Amino acid sequence: MSEITAELVRELREATNLGMMECKKALTEAGGDKEKAIRLLREKGMAFAQKRADRAANQGIIASVVRGEKVASLVELNCETDFVAKNASFRDFAAKLAADACDTDANLADTKKADLVAKIQSTGENLVIRRNMRFVLSGTGVVSSYIHLGGKIGVLVEAVCLKPESTANPVFVEAVRDVTMQIAAANPGYLDHTQIPQDVLASEREIYAKQIQGKPANIVDKIVDGKIKKFYSDVCLVDQPFVKEPKVSISQMLAAKGKEIGDTITIKRFIRYQIGQTA
Repeated sequence: MSEITAELVRELREATNLGMMECKKALTEAGGDKEKAIRLLREKGMAFAQKRADRAANQGIIASVVRGEKVASLVELNCETDFVAKNASFRDFAAKLAADACDTDANLADTKKADLVAKIQSTGENLVIRRNMRFVLSGTGVVSSYIHLGGKIGVLVEAVCLKPESTANPVFVEAVRDVTMQIAAANPGYLDHTQIPQDVLASEREIYAKQIQGKPANIVDKIVDGKIKKFYSDVCLVDQPFVKEPKVSISQMLAAKGKEIGDTITIKRFIRYQIGQTA
């Protein structure tokens, strides 16, 4: 068993927002394994805050370029200090990388090494091109981006429809914009439930079943199914409550907007970057 150090207890407290005694007890039960301790706490039904590791941990900026609504890029450029992250030259470099990313699916960390070294020398800080992504529209629709919190969060979305003229309709434009903002704010992990790996679903079902131990066997499955439905509304974009109107889901909002313009609006894919995000 790993030693239950004060530092390990502190890390679990930061990850769960629970008290010291609950954390120490869970770590002891888990043999010092933090991830196992988190799972044990969930199985016991203890609610806790999102891991702080998912929040901004490094400095830098996320930049995007959209070309004619047909091609869009997203780039994360990291630095050591907030001072450099706010520097105009650093931001211009990130914008140039985003423009370069529109032309390639290659890893910019490999293809732009010389440019990066030059920028490191000029800033005096270690810089990292952490990741980049390009969306190229396939079919009728648009690719769109959204940058939030001054470059701390970035989103790319590919939205498709049936009629070319719909892409210029203000209703369509607003719907796509709302979806990008939804992704930035609500951080969905998947587009819909079909993208959730089976092992993740199995693990969730097991956790929920343990949370309701002692209930009559004939209603356990119904309760677990209800919890899985709630899980979908937390992690699947199309099932999430629309942040501007929580009584309707994103899929319902898109259906209503599509009906309004006499078309069908579908989100084909998305990606979300956050500075310092660990996963």
